[in-house]
Amino acid sequence: MANDIKKGKRTFQMIAKTLFGLEDILAGELTKLGARDVKKLRRSVEFFGDEQMLYAANLWCRTATRILKPINEFRAADENRLYNRVLNIEWDKYFGPDQTFAIDAVISKSTFDNSLYVAQKTKDAVADYFRRKTGRRPSVDLKKPDIRLSIYINHNNCTLALDSSGEPLFKRGYRDKAGRAPLNEALAAGIVMQSGWDAKRNFVDAMCGSGTIVIEAAMLARNIAPGLTRKKFGFMNWPDYDINLFKSTYKKARKDILPKPDFEIVGSDKNPRQIKEASANAQRAGIGRDIVFRQTDMIDLSPPPPPGVLIINPPYGERMSVEDINAFYHSIGDVLKKKFAGYDAHVFTGNLDAAKYIGLRTSRRIAMYNGPIECRLLKFAMYKGSHKNKAKPE
Repeated sequence: MANDIKKGKRTFQMIAKTLFGLEDILAGELTKLGARDVKKLRRSVEFFGDEQMLYAANLWCRTATRILKPINEFRAADENRLYNRVLNIEWDKYFGPDQTFAIDAVISKSTFDNSLYVAQKTKDAVADYFRRKTGRRPSVDLKKPDIRLSIYINHNNCTLALDSSGEPLFKRGYRDKAGRAPLNEALAAGIVMQSGWDAKRNFVDAMCGSGTIVIEAAMLARNIAPGLTRKKFGFMNWPDYDINLFKSTYKKARKDILPKPDFEIVGSDKNPRQIKEASANAQRAGIGRDIVFRQTDMIDLSPPPPPGVLIINPPYGERMSVEDINAFYHSIGDVLKKKFAGYDAHVFTGNLDAAKYIGLRTSRRIAMYNGPIECRLLKFAMYKGSHKNKAKPE
């Protein structure tokens, strides 16, 4: 979807939060949407746009976790300065005393050393502003607040922002249950997009678990905006929420959905319960008929003919116990050679030592994180014939 910012519309700064290693992908998504002055930061991307861009970014960005709208910047080296600067912001421009709110605080290289304390002082200042002006104060709701605020302090430079997303954007709404080691939906989409899959070749996830990777791939192939499966965004509680503008943006996203692709998208897992859950998740995502789910071990899977892309997220040996993790990863290499000639195969793993036992040379290694776990997306170009996997290591 392209979203050209109309002349005369008020533009403002926004920050799209993401995961480490996905900054380039997210910057590309925002540029494609029509965002201006796109700038990559660490785990985030800065950009400018109008209100429609704010709505579109929440609907369309597959690799974003939140879209923030900065409203105030200042310096504060101690709690009194922080409290007073927050207290002097005209908070009734952004929400009212009858609404609930919550504060997310992140600090980096600052005289402040406790993010919870920073959140508490910020909350006190906001509440005191309303109490002094109206005699009432808004309540705090940490689970489902009407208004979510973000404060980021770096070298005592403070940025206060409205969180336009509310719940994190990776909570698409289609996953009712998850496997024992589920992938974040934004991370799963990022893995698919980092693989270079062009949404024109067959796609396989041979260890699909609850189906997150293969569902994100199918949504990408159909050009389904990931936000379409959500019912609520934080900006819907803002006083300047333009419901008609959002409805038109949403309607256009629905119109841009493509028909079922003419290639195969396959998700398989040896656990029948996982296949049942993955199938249910796919139905909720609206692409249940686009994915073929098979209950089988990877070694017994008959994949669609090449060319194609394979992505698997095998156990790391940390959250899921594997009796002999090295032998397990060695068996993955054997299956890649025997079953996936002509494919671009990708293994996303947080066990870098065990990954060596795959026994194949990588053509690309991308550093990423799965929560706190440092991971790599390893690409293996599986050539046909006698020159299988002849790519040189990076």
